[in-house]
Amino acid sequence: MKPARLVALLTSALTLPAIVPGTSSAATGLFDSPRSSVVGHLYVNDNTAGENTVAGFDRRSDGSLTPIPGSPFRAGGAGTGAGVGSQGALQESADGRYLLAVDAGSGQISVLRITPDGGVRPVSGGPVSSGGAEPVSVAVNGGLVYVANGGSGANNYTGFTLNRSGHLRPLAGSTIVLPEGSEPGDVLFNPSGTNLVGVRVKTSLIDSFAVGADGRLTTAPESPIAAQGPGPFGSEFRPTDPNQLFVSNAHGGAAAGTVSAFDVADDGALSSIGESPFADHETAPCWVEISHDGQFLFTVNTASNSISRYEIAPTGSLELLGSTPLKEAGAGAEDARLDPEGDVLFVVETAGRAVAGFSADGGALTALASSPTPLPSNSAPFGIVVN
Repeated sequence: MKPARLVALLTSALTLPAIVPGTSSAATGLFDSPRSSVVGHLYVNDNTAGENTVAGFDRRSDGSLTPIPGSPFRAGGAGTGAGVGSQGALQESADGRYLLAVDAGSGQISVLRITPDGGVRPVSGGPVSSGGAEPVSVAVNGGLVYVANGGSGANNYTGFTLNRSGHLRPLAGSTIVLPEGSEPGDVLFNPSGTNLVGVRVKTSLIDSFAVGADGRLTTAPESPIAAQGPGPFGSEFRPTDPNQLFVSNAHGGAAAGTVSAFDVADDGALSSIGESPFADHETAPCWVEISHDGQFLFTVNTASNSISRYEIAPTGSLELLGSTPLKEAGAGAEDARLDPEGDVLFVVETAGRAVAGFSADGGALTALASSPTPLPSNSAPFGIVVN
């Protein structure tokens, strides 16, 4: 396991029992039905050793999760079977037809077709080589895909095209080679698809690029830039402003985590916002998620076993509102995603091999009574999609 990977695996495995939908605290007023209808699905990259799998769940209106028949679904490539700390290891295509999963153990990317009942199956001809070793994060914008590879001897960002049939094809001349040991932890597009950003966890640098019409990247002025704290990790563009970027700084030490805010110019140049970085007062803020209305930011503090909550000003400055603990001690909380309605924040508990759920009311979070929901006992999960 790499030194910067923050996840400790449990030595005891969880089983996957039948799940009875539950209800959350009546105080929220949002989740009060003991039997609610299916409103969507949730998927987790299991990162299982040998053949990798993806766990799939029916997502109910009360926030509870029920395994989809046939889950976990085979992905085709191989996982590592051990914790891999990164953001964006599982993504959904823009048209909602496919999942793209990194297979960190085999250096591949799997494309899975989402069936009408929520199940998934591999697309023919896959998985495909990631263009490096140990892919950890994938970014999707329409038919353009970029992958961050973090394995020994092959740290890079590599581009692909994705056609309507779900086939990935390498994009010639797209690879950006990184120095050995950079350990990229996240790669992502801004909402308009005009910029791409990646973080180098181990060397504390941020890469920024302008995306050309042909999908290839032009390095931004002065990129890579030094992060504003050690261990830049989770990243997210503000959904309502493609020029505002937020990056968590995970390796500052006990109670010394921070979150940085940047303006991103059209050419990808980064400039600090306000008094950035903004204090987190927790340990190892890693994964970042922003409310769909762009008003609130959540960062998952893996070592503190909590989620910090911020209000985002129009300028991009952050005001810390507080933190909310995970239910389970030592959960190893990682990737987080809001549901499309913005009512529930789901968090992957890698050490606990489970998915936690919180009702979200603006910047307030309340743990759901039905949470956490177990994942397969042989999983080392990272990456989550909620649709």
